[in-house]
Amino acid sequence: MGGNSSEREVSLKSGKAVLQGLKRCGYNVTAIDVNSDLAGKLKRLRIGTAFIALHGRWGEDGSVQGLLEIMGIPYTGSGVLGSAMAMDKVVMKMIFESVGIPSPAYTMAEEGNTVHFPIPFVVKPANEGSTIGISIVKKQKEIAPAIKNARKYDKKVMVERYIEGDEITVAIVNGEVLPVVQVKPVSGFYDFKAKYTKGMTEYIVPAKINKSVAKKAAAIALEVYNAFELSGCARIDMLVDVDLPKVIDINTSPGMTETSLVPKAWGQRGGTFDELVETILMEASLKI
Repeated sequence: MGGNSSEREVSLKSGKAVLQGLKRCGYNVTAIDVNSDLAGKLKRLRIGTAFIALHGRWGEDGSVQGLLEIMGIPYTGSGVLGSAMAMDKVVMKMIFESVGIPSPAYTMAEEGNTVHFPIPFVVKPANEGSTIGISIVKKQKEIAPAIKNARKYDKKVMVERYIEGDEITVAIVNGEVLPVVQVKPVSGFYDFKAKYTKGMTEYIVPAKINKSVAKKAAAIALEVYNAFELSGCARIDMLVDVDLPKVIDINTSPGMTETSLVPKAWGQRGGTFDELVETILMEASLKI
């Protein structure tokens, strides 16, 4: 948990919740705040299995997965390739196009070039999570500041069509699709503040959307899970465009506090948080 990404604080919360859950299940577990000495810590502590509660860079881009593969330590979640493909939003979009997964239209914001794309649109760093560095552009004068803000976090910046529809998310645990969760931020934009400030967002489980749309969302989420060769726990975020869910993000190490979206969906089907983390742990393996 922890690490040095912009999602460090969220990761620490996820890690602490997982730690307590696994302890309640009777496991001999220790928390590791990840830094450049991770390999040394893993050796000194003689870790048998790693539960990855890292978010963002190092945790969701294949980096820590590669290290664990080299060291022969089984770990939770997706492997090196699936993690890397899902983390980079531009690569993610290319795969969507190749296999026919619905997603909003996009283009790259090339440095030094003018962005020619219909307003309104969303500007995103390619390799960030928790909506960090994201802006909605509704006026021409907002384009340059939005791109400048995104470049603080990544040199690769993506521009994506803005969809004003229901925001939903579908979690999959060890291949099992969980109930669709509907996300309704008070501000209308599910940004970092809306995600992590109590009372700023309403979460509806199961989602109050058309049943056929929910069914499509579940099928699309499973298609994404399989196309990217994901494993363990993953969460696929979507926006509903008229009646078609379109994928906007893949989380291969989603938030795991007791109030996060995956535990909410898991709880809807009658499971406890402790059962969730133990179920994820039981899938831990080497993927290569």
